[in-house]
Amino acid sequence: MRSPEEVGRILRLAAEGMNRSEIARAVGIPRPTVSMWLRGDVPDFDRPKQSCPVCAGQVDRLPGHQYVYLLGLYLGDGALSKHPRGVYRLRISCADAYPRLIEECEAAIGAVLDSKVGRVKAIGCVQVSAYSKHWPCMFPQHGPGMKHTRKIELAQWQQALVDKDPRPLIRGLIHSDGCRVLNRAAGTKYPPYPRYHFTNTSADIRRIFTDACDAIGVQWRHNNATNISIARRRSVAILDSFIGPKQ
Repeated sequence: MRSPEEVGRILRLAAEGMNRSEIARAVGIPRPTVSMWLRGDVPDFDRPKQSCPVCAGQVDRLPGHQYVYLLGLYLGDGALSKHPRGVYRLRISCADAYPRLIEECEAAIGAVLDSKVGRVKAIGCVQVSAYSKHWPCMFPQHGPGMKHTRKIELAQWQQALVDKDPRPLIRGLIHSDGCRVLNRAAGTKYPPYPRYHFTNTSADIRRIFTDACDAIGVQWRHNNATNISIARRRSVAILDSFIGPKQ
């Protein structure tokens, strides 16, 4: 973990007129980290250290609703990257078009590990991220390569949380890799009707999604090799009761 002294030195060098590249070379800290600190996004050294509920065998300490929602976001648009000293960075990519989704993602990350959450702007999206040594504990699905190239299954304790209430998982998956659209049947006089789509190249993640739908009585069908469609009026109404259009 970085120290207050390192942050202080970077701020002093910036005040002396050095640019970010020069500071990064002088202190041996990556330029993106230097840039982040100079923007004011510095580690909260006063934050008390929290033990990992999974490592401690106290999964019941996890905020179940926020964790299961974050699990859905991670399975869809999330990634873990390893950094020095065994620290991992969780990144969830959220489209710029949905500011409320970005805020909810931030809140879920902060609730799960009481981590300092930051945003990094990218083309068309924002990467909501936080650092911790315990993200692999939270998401044992992490591994080398793309998710669709390896086995993805929920750990027993994760499945137990999902079984209590599958709705946050479905919501997180729809918020990451799904959408609600108005379907217009070509050549008919019938008005458009709403339907949901979930698209993911991992068969395992699609199965996790459809199992959760089955658990709450939502009927689905395969639209194509990677897309799940939900169009029956009753099933759409169930999803509308806790998801609705992205915002």
